[in-house]
Amino acid sequence: MNHSSDQSGRLPAAFLRPGSSSFTDFVREYSPEILPSGRTLPTTGLMPGGGPGAGEAPHATTIVALVFADGVVMAGDRRATAGPTIAQRDIQKVFQTDEHSCAGIAGVAGLAVEMIRLFQVELEHFEKLEGALMSFEGKANRLSTMIRANLGMAMQGLAVVPLFAGYDLDAGRGRIVGYDVTGGRSEERDHHTVGSGSIFARGALKKLYRPGMSEAETVRVAVEALWDAADDDSATGGPDLLRKIWPVVGVATVEGYRRLPDEELEPVVEAVVAGRRGNPGGNPGISAVTGGGGI
Repeated sequence: MNHSSDQSGRLPAAFLRPGSSSFTDFVREYSPEILPSGRTLPTTGLMPGGGPGAGEAPHATTIVALVFADGVVMAGDRRATAGPTIAQRDIQKVFQTDEHSCAGIAGVAGLAVEMIRLFQVELEHFEKLEGALMSFEGKANRLSTMIRANLGMAMQGLAVVPLFAGYDLDAGRGRIVGYDVTGGRSEERDHHTVGSGSIFARGALKKLYRPGMSEAETVRVAVEALWDAADDDSATGGPDLLRKIWPVVGVATVEGYRRLPDEELEPVVEAVVAGRRGNPGGNPGISAVTGGGGI
């Protein structure tokens, strides 16, 4: 952002004028060209060269979110694709957005990550100016506005469709909000998925999810759903046992947000793999996932 001061050393008037607590609104007024929605598309392909994936921007895929007894779990696979090729094997698709919320990205990876980074700044900017956390409803609506601002790019093939979830301090429970490409938002009950593998992940969640699960049970079900998505969707990456690349899993509760470390997630992934051995399409010990069995 060009924020050159005058010869007196003072900041430009735009930085000193009282206005909205929205950082995005400020940037849109002062330097709109740096916003994702303020850029112009190139006239040539998005990727140089003529090989596989030329003209394709890397895309992020499957995200799942599930409400459990104490909050919400969000998980995302690690694969990004560009056309028929794997562009990246360890991309991060689940991000903490503030102390009690997170967002997962699906769509054009570069724009999606940039939108979530801007959303993080938006929430922090609001908190510093107002001296309070934005409400869950406010956060969900603010993200909806940012998605809507990207509609022009989406109509040209650069769509971004995040999934938002977190712990609502006012309601005292975990909540999930889904969006469409126009920024339309909808409250999702129990669980939701986005991305190219979402139809397969949703089928798994319908079979494995039950209300009132513990955090450990919910994490296991999320990993199971990602496994099913990766099994049928080439753009979704399953756990990479050779490279030890596991899904990104975040948990939001009244105590805040935390990302599960790899050493905590690894035994969960190994248990899923062991359960699928000999029956890759479904876990024969389904009671161990959703019932009294240990995780």
